[in-house]
Amino acid sequence: MKTYFVMKRLFSTLLLGSLLMSSSFTTAQNGIDEVIGALRSGNSAQLSNLFDENVEVTVPDKSDSYSRAQAQLIIRDFFSNNGVKGFELKHKGDSPSGHFCIGTLQTNAGNFRTNVFMKIKNGKEVVKEIRFQSIE
Repeated sequence: MKTYFVMKRLFSTLLLGSLLMSSSFTTAQNGIDEVIGALRSGNSAQLSNLFDENVEVTVPDKSDSYSRAQAQLIIRDFFSNNGVKGFELKHKGDSPSGHFCIGTLQTNAGNFRTNVFMKIKNGKEVVKEIRFQSIE
């Protein structure tokens, strides 16, 4: 009888541990998908929630490293000034330090080649760099 309780406790501990590990892996994997969703909907607030403390931002008239708050304002202005219509994913993949995606941001003002690079920091995937380049 005592062996039964020991085995039950061991099984419960292993199950809980595996669930916690799989949920943290899923969170990291979903970071790039959240970015893609925010780009598709033109949701700068959702996108900026994924920014690191400092982000490299490139838009047609600005390119620098900005604090999260500054980057949020730049992206919000860029989205509202251009009227985001959608995002077409061309490629997404893994790099040694995180994930990345490449695609085309479709706006009322034209299309922009978009590159996003993410990094895993403290168990969470964050945007380290985002670039929008006008497609002529």
